[in-house]
Amino acid sequence: MNKQQKITIAVMALIALLLAALILKPRGDTHDEEGHAHGESTGRASDAGGATHAAALEAVTLDEAQIKSAGIVLAKAGPADISTILTLPGEIRFNEDRTAHVVPKLAGVVVAVHAELGETVKRGQLLAVLASSALSEQRSELLSAQRRLALASTTLERERKLWQDKISAEQDYLQAKQAMNEADIAVQNARQKLSVLGAGAAAGAQLNQLELRAPFDGVVMEKHLALGEAIKEDANVFTISDLSTVLADFAVPPQDLNRVRVGESVIVRASAFESQASGKIIYVGSLLGEQTRTANARVALPNPQRAWRPGLFVNVDVQSGLSSAAVTVAADAVQTVDGQPAVFVRNAQGFVAQPVSLGRSDGKLTEILQGLQAGATYAAANSFVLKAELGKGSAEHAH
Repeated sequence: MNKQQKITIAVMALIALLLAALILKPRGDTHDEEGHAHGESTGRASDAGGATHAAALEAVTLDEAQIKSAGIVLAKAGPADISTILTLPGEIRFNEDRTAHVVPKLAGVVVAVHAELGETVKRGQLLAVLASSALSEQRSELLSAQRRLALASTTLERERKLWQDKISAEQDYLQAKQAMNEADIAVQNARQKLSVLGAGAAAGAQLNQLELRAPFDGVVMEKHLALGEAIKEDANVFTISDLSTVLADFAVPPQDLNRVRVGESVIVRASAFESQASGKIIYVGSLLGEQTRTANARVALPNPQRAWRPGLFVNVDVQSGLSSAAVTVAADAVQTVDGQPAVFVRNAQGFVAQPVSLGRSDGKLTEILQGLQAGATYAAANSFVLKAELGKGSAEHAH
């Protein structure tokens, strides 16, 4: 290959490279531009789709008939006074005035048990029977006194007739009268001793039978005796409590004592389940505990269904004043949507879940700090129906 041929080949190769560069460069720019345009288009479509999806999640389409059928109640957001609530921890306890410890007062041996733990008993109902030698002696004393009284009464009647017939002296009649008075005193004394022990005269020949009876209607909360067991005179064999009323004890810090007063109405809420009841403060302690440095306060609660069990932890809401709020809604209107509080606001098509910032709440009204203006129409009751419909729409979109 000569020099001229080599130059020719080199020139042709250079020309081929230039042509290739010219051809490839426009295509690359066009591809990048198209790809960029395609990406922007895809991004816009994705953003539009996301916006549409968000709107679908936030909006619920309902007409007037459907709103009425769902029981949704409309109201307008506006200013109102909200109660300032002081929430303090507490515990349900027995009503001490309606709780009794049944004590035999005499030593004996259990011969019968008629009440079981947890049983509901009536006033005067027989709980248990003890055999007591001390009771036998007390009843024997009463019987002896009654016999002496009967004899003294007969003697007095005889001496009275003899004195009236001028057969015996008046002194004999007066001595017989004094003897009868002393016998009567002895009978009354023996009866009082038995009354203090909670026992009366023997119904039959069983002088040693000590019957333990319920002092009032209640529930057997404790039982500490068994058949054949020897019981001491001061043993607490039964604890009876009337659970129709209970007490809620709660601790009040010193800085809040001026906000908790006797006679005020409070709301007691169970911490273990959804239940609440209203009651009145019946006691506020005057002293602070040495360990807790708090004062004890007490609320009386009616308990007809026995839902408030002693030992249950509760929260006591004390209303300590009123304060105004610019925008408020019904407390039941606030729902949690996408992890944040929201209120369903009425629009032309139905409702929109409007995210809001919450302020104070007294259980009836809730203050709205941001997200809602006064005068806006919202779902005040049964808003959970709208939340459920919102969830259905989200599930269908995801599917």
